Amino acid sequence: MAGQDTVQKILDDIPLRYRGPGGAVAVIRHGELIAQRVWGYAHVDQRVHLTPEIRMPICSITKQFVCALLLDLKRNPTPEMAAKGDIEAQFEEKLRELLHPDLTNNSGLTVDHLCDMQSGLRDYWAMTALWGTKPEDEFLVERDCPPMLERTKSFHFKAGTEYSYCNVNFHILARIIERVTGQSLGKLLAERILTPAGMETAFLCPDNSKLPSPCLGYEGTEQTGFFPAVNRMEWSGDAGLVASLTDMIAWEKHLHRLFADSKSWYHQVSQPITYADGTHAPYHYGLSHVYLNGVDTLGHSGGLRGYRSNRRHALQEGLSVVVLFNHEASAGSAAEDIMRALLHKPKPEYAPVDPSSAWTGSFLDKDTQLSITVSKGSATGELSIAYAGHSETIKLTDSSHGEAQGMSANIDGDVLRIHRVIENRKLEARRLVPRDSSLKDNSLRGDYKCTEIDSVFHCWGDAGMLYGEFDGYLGQGTATSMKYLGDDVWILTCPRGLDAPAPGDWTVVFHRDDSGSIVGFKIGCWLARGLDFIKV
Repeated sequence: MAGQDTVQKILDDIPLRYRGPGGAVAVIRHGELIAQRVWGYAHVDQRVHLTPEIRMPICSITKQFVCALLLDLKRNPTPEMAAKGDIEAQFEEKLRELLHPDLTNNSGLTVDHLCDMQSGLRDYWAMTALWGTKPEDEFLVERDCPPMLERTKSFHFKAGTEYSYCNVNFHILARIIERVTGQSLGKLLAERILTPAGMETAFLCPDNSKLPSPCLGYEGTEQTGFFPAVNRMEWSGDAGLVASLTDMIAWEKHLHRLFADSKSWYHQVSQPITYADGTHAPYHYGLSHVYLNGVDTLGHSGGLRGYRSNRRHALQEGLSVVVLFNHEASAGSAAEDIMRALLHKPKPEYAPVDPSSAWTGSFLDKDTQLSITVSKGSATGELSIAYAGHSETIKLTDSSHGEAQGMSANIDGDVLRIHRVIENRKLEARRLVPRDSSLKDNSLRGDYKCTEIDSVFHCWGDAGMLYGEFDGYLGQGTATSMKYLGDDVWILTCPRGLDAPAPGDWTVVFHRDDSGSIVGFKIGCWLARGLDFIKV
């Protein structure tokens, strides 16, 4: 482990590399704070400097707190819960009450599947785009979430077989907890989790339009300029906690104490679990295992428009890193950089390899019906793969095989194969071949409807410049451009949504009847796939 001066130098490097209005980082070792660094502004226009006591939304890091609460309630039920008998059965009963019968009848779905991101449900923040939202729209938990659950009637994979990040899992989990206990999530978190951990100023703030001052989140870059992020949506369970760096340091100290106790909830959820087929599953109860050169780290990222956060704990090494940004640089990459430097674990080096010419192009995975675009990377021997809502870089080990953290890929002519380890999914994608005739095909235009989710899609344009727009129970969405990839496959862009990051590109696979006429399409993104729209 590096000395104090070296640790401080490592932290001093972060503001220079992850530039933006402000940030706060801390390093905790064996439950003691050994260094922290806070810089920049909480609010640029008001010239308020960021301090360790200023609170920011920690977003999806909230998920582990909700899971901690669930486990505490199971171990220490309220008197009312204890009087009703079987505690596990009470949670499972409320799960069945909340969801559409099509999701609970003979599906095998359990509360644990929600906690482990193995439910197979589609992410509701992605789905809001199909229900007609605009990025700055208002979304309220009590008003807008019940209709969302009514329209959630199917899975995009069988529960327990795969991983798919899904915020609706934790929205449901929070509502289950409230129904079982008869108490609010905020009250329960404060009494059972935050206060015992010494997080004196942290609290649940579901409404992102009412985040505590003075901190403000910023979108943009130094090149485009930074501007205040507008958030008018509520969330409760999948996110919602706000905390200062001081609060997060207290949380890390608390977790270090818990990890030393083999009977604690934190030690319990740090242990390996599997998917239904016995394959190792890296995500468990709101926490994700990431291996850095063989070092097991446990943590989670968080993101809201204008904010990014990350906390990570190297379990056996007794080392934790916390990163909070009020801008949209990668807090996860910053936390990993700090962790690697402290543990003397540099990123693996690969000798530069020239890629096979077969790599570049667009492909369609036969099972998920999602597009994959491969392009040259920023350095020799690197390729950029766009599939999971953002581009991921793989480093080539030979001309036809490459690797990245949690992913490997190889190309064989017109067939691209990718193993996405955390998702427990192997993709086999065929190359898409562009046709000039498709850019002149006016039969794509028209109206389409998905009865299952009660959404209407309007496709309009000509000469290959098509636009798509969705109408649903949340309103009339923004018209966004479509890009032709090949065959009958297009992508519909979604660079900004209610949540951050947004869904990214939606793959639209048009279908024809025997006469060649367009009859509908299947649409999906990494967070929500396999939805059929019929032309009307």
